[in-house]
This record gives sequence, structure tokens and C-alpha cells, in this order.
Amino acid sequence: MNAYLTLMRPRQWVKNFFIFLPAFFMFKLNDINVILTCAIAFAAFSLCASGVYVFNDIRDAPEDRLHKKKRFRPIASGKIAKKSAVFLSALLTFLGCGAMLYLSLEAFIVLAFYVVLNVAYTIKLKHIAVIDIIVIAIGFIIRLQIGSIIVVAPSSHWIIVMTFLLALFLAFAKRRDELLILTRTGAKTRKNLDNYNLQFVDNAMVLSAGVVILAYILWSISPITIERIGSQNVYMTGVFVLYGVLRYMQLCFVEENSGDPSLVLLSDRPLQLSILCWVASFAFLLYMK
Repeated sequence: MNAYLTLMRPRQWVKNFFIFLPAFFMFKLNDINVILTCAIAFAAFSLCASGVYVFNDIRDAPEDRLHKKKRFRPIASGKIAKKSAVFLSALLTFLGCGAMLYLSLEAFIVLAFYVVLNVAYTIKLKHIAVIDIIVIAIGFIIRLQIGSIIVVAPSSHWIIVMTFLLALFLAFAKRRDELLILTRTGAKTRKNLDNYNLQFVDNAMVLSAGVVILAYILWSISPITIERIGSQNVYMTGVFVLYGVLRYMQLCFVEENSGDPSLVLLSDRPLQLSILCWVASFAFLLYMK
């Protein structure tokens, strides 16, 4: 059972909390029905995402067996048979799509596009430098879009832009970690690393981080945001965004610990504290005005 749970990669589900953002920004998280709807969508998306992860491990099993760390993955190590993994992938995808269809046909179509896109990513797109990063970022926009659909709360262009750029930043950080591993051990964790180098990745991270912070500040001081939230102090929450981004860059450039963003988030207390403070400060402005 532990092998099957490992294969589903539940730690990656933290990314799917982006589904809750539209409801959060539209003052709807004080409605129990909205929370329940978002929770169902979160579970549905997580099941489909796990189905994609299983499919990815099936495809990569021959190469994983030659890797020092990845050879211990459930399929590569032989703990789970290929036929069982195929069945699990199909079952998870079917259950996830079914649950999303129960909520909304439009959300189901968007989720189906996510599945197709990620199957294409697993087969081909992840081997194309830069395109692989963009596909990952689009996945976060899809999460945001599903959250908007199910609670009828359209996301602003600013939120979409910030989410896309933040996802790019995190994806480039992961590539940086893979380049460091390649430099130190000679182990190539993905085929397209030859088309990246540290200078390019570092510059891309700095560019993405700077634009994310700038976009957040511009969004926080825009008249529409001030009117919608009912406070001119939204910009003050930017200090937690700034600290969170800088903390992640510190982990990347100083401590050289920028592997899996989900693991970094789940293990780094200062980063968790910055996110908690941002949520608390924003919730105060939204719901206590």
C-alpha cells in the first residue's frame, strides 16, 4: 500500500490549492458550500494529477532503473507491476474526471485538457527546453481557471500573470537544482539539461521573480483592487510576497536547496511562515473590514 501511495505522489497535491485562490480573492471562503465545492475540485484534480504522475513513471521506468535515486521508485524497483500501474493510472484519471464532471462540464473540459497536455508533456514536451517550463506554468493557470469556473469568480489578468510567472520561477529553480546535481555527480536527471546552463537559469529566475513582485505591487495599488477589497492597505501585504520570493532565492543561490518546490515548501519554516502571514494579513483585509 505504501508503494502505491508513493507512486501517487501526494506531496505534489499542495500545488492544487491554487484552485482555492479565486474563491479567496472574491470573498467567498466564508461560504461552506463554496469551500465544499473547492474541496471536491481539489480532490478531483489531485486524482487526475496522480494518474498523470503514474503514467510518467511507467514511461520513465527503463531510464529510472539506471538512475542512482530514481531506481527506487515503485515501478522502476519492481514493487509495482507495470500492468497494475496502468490500471491505477486509468482508475485515478477516471475518478478525477468523473468527480469534476459532477461539479461542472466546463471545469471537466479544462481538466481533460490538463490531462492531455501532461500526457503530451510526458511523451515529448518535457524533452524540449523552455517549452517544458512553460507547460508546467500553464498547469498552474489551469488550476486557477478551474477554481474560477466552479465558484463563478473570474480571475483578474493580474492574478493570472502573477501565477504564471511564479510557476516559471519555481520551475526554473528546479532546473537549477538538476544542473547542480549534473555538475557535482555527472547524473543527468533529464535529457534536455544540455540546453540549460546556470547562467541562463539564474537570469531567468531573477527576471521572473522581479516581474512577480512588480506585478503584485501594481495589482495591490490598482483602483479596481482597492475598490473591490475596500482598503488602500493591500500593498502592505506585499512585504510577505517579497520575503517569500527572496527566501526561496536564498534557498536556491545560498543554500543550494531548490529541488522539488513542494518538498521545499513542506520543509522550510521561514517560507511557511511568510505564506501564513500573507494569508492572515489578506484574510484580515478581506473578511474583517
